[in-house]
Amino acid sequence: MNAMTIKEFRLPDLGEGLTESEILHWKVSVGDIVTLNQVIAEVETAKAVVELPSPYAGTIAILHEEPGTVVEVGTPIVSFKLPGGSDGDSGDGSAVETPQDDAAKRVPTLVGYGAEVERSGRPSRRARKANGSAPPTTGDGPAYAAVSSAGSLERPRSTPPVRKLARDLGVDLGAIPGTGPGGLVTRDDVHAATGKSAGNQDLGRQPEFAAQPESAAPRETRTPIKGVRKHTASAMVSSAFTAPHVTEFLTVDVTNGMDLLARLKGSREYAGYKLTPLTLVAKAVLLALRRNPSLNSRWDEARQEIVQFNYVNLGIAAATPRGLTVPNIKDADGMSLTQLSTALSELTDVARAGKTSPAQLSGGTISITNIGVFGIDAGTPILNPGEAAILAVGSVRRRPWEYQGEVALRSVMTLSLSFDHRLVDGEQGSKFLADVGSIIADPSIVIAMI
Repeated sequence: MNAMTIKEFRLPDLGEGLTESEILHWKVSVGDIVTLNQVIAEVETAKAVVELPSPYAGTIAILHEEPGTVVEVGTPIVSFKLPGGSDGDSGDGSAVETPQDDAAKRVPTLVGYGAEVERSGRPSRRARKANGSAPPTTGDGPAYAAVSSAGSLERPRSTPPVRKLARDLGVDLGAIPGTGPGGLVTRDDVHAATGKSAGNQDLGRQPEFAAQPESAAPRETRTPIKGVRKHTASAMVSSAFTAPHVTEFLTVDVTNGMDLLARLKGSREYAGYKLTPLTLVAKAVLLALRRNPSLNSRWDEARQEIVQFNYVNLGIAAATPRGLTVPNIKDADGMSLTQLSTALSELTDVARAGKTSPAQLSGGTISITNIGVFGIDAGTPILNPGEAAILAVGSVRRRPWEYQGEVALRSVMTLSLSFDHRLVDGEQGSKFLADVGSIIADPSIVIAMI
């Protein structure tokens, strides 16, 4: 018999000191053969959805956590069967390497290699008692093992479809004796627990529910606050009550700037590039920071220092299905207009797909939020934590406007600048906003500014 080793993979630190992640989807099942770096799961941190690659080439032995579970960094989430024996060979052709065996080893993570994290507790999901029988090896689908690294039973044994059915019907699997092989909880067991059978869904229905239409919408919907939404809420509250916000507004005639974009789009050099008002504003912000560097800084409370950045990681607020994120373009100040255009397109596409990496979400120095895409003219944006300023870009509207002593129909935009008054004086903030406005109103003025 070929010797096999059971190897656990613990949830790695996905960057920025995040302590937990939610298992969103398993892309493998028990018994699947996987290759090195094959994506085995999607997890959601407080900042982004991240794909987990397999650290081993082998066979999936145990999936320790179900989708929807929030687990701590360092918690075993999947075990692999690997070919080859070890000193811990149990004599039956298999060997188990436990977390205690590996405490001093280095494990692969998505941000490099490092010592394994010592666990101080289990995942946030409450452990449930099982019925004491052996883990099933048959059933209507792959089952998540009910055995922890210490060998104790933690949750009822059932297949993913049955667990979903139980959740949908509000049934506690821990209270159901399994009638399937090895004590497996089956669909019929779940239906029986609700007073129904699989073939008769009306059995045991209470009178007060019988008269309610099946299509009746619930009177309220509750969504758990977690992941990106939880992080955003915490960050915004912290920012609003830590940094003294000031917001200034400037409405400018951007007809010349929009005409420039139209000419560039029609030129051979810029063919194929996505040039938008946001592209022009982003470039204006980068140029204006050269004259107003205090907007590109942060307040270091611990050391009581003002840190001024000599580079610009330009954050772009992006609305995604999972909530607001602010990925940033690294070293944007060194980019040409075409490079900036490409970076903006890639950043927004990745954000909308929910694939933004933790690295893209960290290290921003100043941000832009484009509220104009929603038809909004102005607002009072809240600072991204750790940054001195954020600029809200309003929609471009055709309005009657004073032009060369007469009233004409012009393209007009409102800019809203919020800044941390500990770092930025009113004069500095006003000059920066005026510079941005001047550049997008008449891009040729850049010649006189730099």
